[in-house]
Amino acid sequence: MQKSEEIVAEEALDGSRFMPGLSVDCVIFGYHERELKILVSKFKNTSYYSLPGGFIKRNEDADEAAHRVLFERTGLRDIYLNQFYTFGNTHRANPEPMKSVMLANGIEFNGNHWMLQRFISIGYYALVNYTRAEPKPDFFSESCLWYDIDDVPKLMQDHRLIVKKALETLRNNVNRKFIGVNLLQDQFTMGDIQKLHETILGEKLNRTGFHRKMLNSGLLKRIGKKKTGGSHRAPYLYVFHSDEE
Repeated sequence: MQKSEEIVAEEALDGSRFMPGLSVDCVIFGYHERELKILVSKFKNTSYYSLPGGFIKRNEDADEAAHRVLFERTGLRDIYLNQFYTFGNTHRANPEPMKSVMLANGIEFNGNHWMLQRFISIGYYALVNYTRAEPKPDFFSESCLWYDIDDVPKLMQDHRLIVKKALETLRNNVNRKFIGVNLLQDQFTMGDIQKLHETILGEKLNRTGFHRKMLNSGLLKRIGKKKTGGSHRAPYLYVFHSDEE
């Protein structure tokens, strides 16, 4: 049964339910029409944008909290998730943005309110199927939308740094199988996977060298030619080898 708005608000504002001083922030990557995108939330009645995130319940692991946040924001389960960095710089403890959010939404507080304290945030990045995700805002947000990685609005606090660190980690892992498995369609051409790599890395790759590297990697299985309906030469289709093969 769906919870009433009053119950949702009460649970979201009840600090006794959460671990003090700890949060998770998620960089949720999607890939669509040869563009790398991330989900960004906008706080209600303000001009503040942030990454999807949340607090860690007292009875759950940090990874469980991140998976919960991801499900609540995308409607997807069993998606790839990687804990990549912990953000604990003292300079990130700026209560002013959250004060503005609370004031704009009629939330009563004093200087000791739990949401104004210093938080250490555990950073996660997730790889999701863009076409299957159904972005949904949380209690504090009025929207949760996809933005191209090069056109992200100004983010509050150190969330821009979190995105930068997540992208660096993704780039360092670009040749790993899980990147393509989670961001490409089940069947793809060599051109598709090359464009994915180029989009993540932000640079052009030599076609011949890239194709040779991928074919020699043992990651791909050729399954036939793509039906184009045209007279030009149809490209081959590939899938990733399953772990059982």
